[in-house]
Amino acid sequence: MPASASLSAWRRVALSRWLGRRSIATRLFLSAAFWSSVILLIAGLILSAIYRQTSEGDFDARLGVYLRALVAELAAPGDDQRTEIGQLGEPLFDLPLSGWYWQVTRLDTPMPDIRASNSLFAERLPKLVDAGVEPGMDGARKAFAKGPDDRRLRIVERLIDAGEQGRFLVQVAATPDDVERDIVRFELAVGLTFSLLALLLVGSTALQVRFGLRPLRRLQNGVAAIRRGEGERIMGSFPRDILPLASELNLLIASNREIVERARTHVGNLAHALKTPLSVILNEADTAPPDSEALAEKVREQAGIMREQVNYHLERARAAARSSVIGTVTDVQPVVDGLIRTFDKIYRDRAVVFTAEVPPGLRFRGERQDFEEMAGNLIDNAGKWAAERVSVTVEPARQGDLVAGVAVVVEDDGPGLTPDERSVVTRRGRRMDETKPGSGLGLSIVVDLAGVYGGMLTLDESRLGGLRATLLLP
Repeated sequence: MPASASLSAWRRVALSRWLGRRSIATRLFLSAAFWSSVILLIAGLILSAIYRQTSEGDFDARLGVYLRALVAELAAPGDDQRTEIGQLGEPLFDLPLSGWYWQVTRLDTPMPDIRASNSLFAERLPKLVDAGVEPGMDGARKAFAKGPDDRRLRIVERLIDAGEQGRFLVQVAATPDDVERDIVRFELAVGLTFSLLALLLVGSTALQVRFGLRPLRRLQNGVAAIRRGEGERIMGSFPRDILPLASELNLLIASNREIVERARTHVGNLAHALKTPLSVILNEADTAPPDSEALAEKVREQAGIMREQVNYHLERARAAARSSVIGTVTDVQPVVDGLIRTFDKIYRDRAVVFTAEVPPGLRFRGERQDFEEMAGNLIDNAGKWAAERVSVTVEPARQGDLVAGVAVVVEDDGPGLTPDERSVVTRRGRRMDETKPGSGLGLSIVVDLAGVYGGMLTLDESRLGGLRATLLLP
């Protein structure tokens, strides 16, 4: 494949990809602007060509009038040796080298007899018949040629057979400078007019696209409002083209809520169905005879593990169902403030100080109880290990200039963890110190819940000297 062809193909692919990433409004606007400009350009070229053809035709017609006047004077009866011809009433024929000339050459004499306008001075006009120019339907030859002073002339000539009076070659020539100036002025006027028209068309196209796509923007804003938790369905009236889409989206959202509610109901029913047999097993173990105490203890131990596992997985299933509900959001500041007050009371006997920095208006796209559980587990874990202080900072997580989520940073001044310990502490059931209260599920629950919402938990060293837990949520 030639290099030019491959370059052209690459350009087409690049243009296609670029257009593929543009919005519908941009594509409509660019398409309308492009074709409007092309149509106006073609119309301008056609008008210019028509005006040029008309102007040159009028110019040829004017020269033809002078040519016919000369032919009439030659054909009129009178003295064969008349010299007073060419009284055409045009002063330019009398001004030397004015650009307007006539010339009559008698061809049937041994030496051609040439009579010309005063403007030719001592110059002569070139003959189109010698240049091979074919005559038109009216018998006249018309062409451009180089005349006196190397000026470009429009020449009209005709062979006249006047019978006994002789055969003549009659020529009229003029410079087309005035016509060219008129054509240039016309083309400039057309260019400016069509450029202004193109700007107006582009502006009107932008307004039409903006007005025509306004229902789609209202639909987009309605869906965004539902996602932000500011509405439960898409409201408003839409054109017939968009109304089916809005209705289907409302039905989809309602179906999603119904499915999630059914899932919650099934999860709750399963929880009750499993908790009752476990309670019976534990009660039987508690009332077992003394000689089977070892078996009872083992049953109690395994039943407790089963209960923890059931609660863990049921809570995870509930979280997954809640996270799929469209339009659920939680204000972060009230939740964090409530957790800080709660843990202040829980760890009051150890004099641990809890501080929080939360910007107002920050919201988490999910259920309140899930955010409480994730943030609460992190704060509780920091409180268990802190010497004197726990710091909680919540801030927007950004990707460039856009807010991409919520970052919850919990730091303590405790002993911290080594890099190896950080890699295993988030595993379910792993505890670094068996003397501390808890089941070892706290951080693993945070990791699992964050994963359900598409977030993540990272652990590293705190500026306070202990552990820093960073929870990133969309």
